[in-house]
Amino acid sequence: MTEHRPSRRPGRRFVLALPLLAAACSSPDPVYYTIVTRTGTTLPAGPKIVMVKDVGLASYLDRREIVRSSESYTLDIRANSWWGEPLASLLNRVVVVELSQRLPGSTVYGESGAITADYNASVGINIQRLDADKANNLVLVAQVAVEFNRPRRLAARTFTITKPMATPDTPGLVAAISDAVGELSDGIASLLQ
Repeated sequence: MTEHRPSRRPGRRFVLALPLLAAACSSPDPVYYTIVTRTGTTLPAGPKIVMVKDVGLASYLDRREIVRSSESYTLDIRANSWWGEPLASLLNRVVVVELSQRLPGSTVYGESGAITADYNASVGINIQRLDADKANNLVLVAQVAVEFNRPRRLAARTFTITKPMATPDTPGLVAAISDAVGELSDGIASLLQ
């Protein structure tokens, strides 16, 4: 009878341990977040057809991970907290839904969608800041321009919206972002009057 002895080659054990080591060092699966639409006051008037242009984002926000803060010359990025879709298209979609609710007499659509129509007004939005400050307040800074084409005129405004975060974690941040975007949509709906 032959006796089977385990291999004494140290390299073999190391090679077999590599997958276990890699699994132990891997980060957990990310948690995906979305911005929730908020209802606002409906306004009686508005252009018949409104097109919301693709939202412009400050480059530091244009990533899948959620940026918690840009204070003190550093970015606090939540490594395992991701947006469920690209942030610019997420913001565009939410603003279109919120404007549709606030302007029931208007047809509102996004520039990148399948719908094209001869619009009466176009809305351009540049997001300059969308993160928390040192006091745990969400800060949204957005430039908005509305161009009416019948008759031709322009309305523009910079919005600075601050919302307290109920909790300092990512869910608290995303809830405050949802509130701030809702307030931004209120302001855009007023510009469309």
